[in-house]
Amino acid sequence: MLLNLPALQQTPLTTHPFPYLVLPEFVPSEVVAQLEDQFPPITKAGSFPVSTLSCPPLFDQLISALRGPDFAQVVGEKLGMDLSNLPTTITVRGYCRARDGKIHTDQPSKLVTVLLYLNGAWENPGGQLRLLNSPTNLDDMIQEVPPQHGTLLLFKNQPNAWHGHHSFTGRRRVIQLNWVSGQDAVRKSEFRHRVSAFFKRLPF
Repeated sequence: MLLNLPALQQTPLTTHPFPYLVLPEFVPSEVVAQLEDQFPPITKAGSFPVSTLSCPPLFDQLISALRGPDFAQVVGEKLGMDLSNLPTTITVRGYCRARDGKIHTDQPSKLVTVLLYLNGAWENPGGQLRLLNSPTNLDDMIQEVPPQHGTLLLFKNQPNAWHGHHSFTGRRRVIQLNWVSGQDAVRKSEFRHRVSAFFKRLPF
């Protein structure tokens, strides 16, 4: 079992100030440990479309499960949305830069954001995503989410869905899946990330 869907079904959704849910060990610890050696070979910071990466078999299976109808159904039921016919985008990060984590909301074309953290125990105060009450203060937080042990964070994207984290530099493995408004949003996301990925691979 790659995804603990029964635990997700049983985890309550927080609705204020925007709908979100946090579930530790959504990916079982033994799978996270196996992914230590079956994570795409990302050596630079930034987000990479999964379609641009060379993915080992176990990682491919995890991506397929995230894209599958069972996961979409459970998330949709939690949020009161029909996600069954909405397209998705998936990007992967392996490293974090010092400048990453500034407070922001996601683009309006992203209707639902899912973050899946595939790191071991996280002790650094930086790099822990904070859900926030405002766009100006990282300490005015609703909840902090350590990026560890297969933790799942999902939220409905709204104008007040502020999030960010304190600066961290180093390895920080995370998959981001978004249900988006349409195929045009998919094409724009793929183009933007492919161009960015190309420049990240240049030797400078």
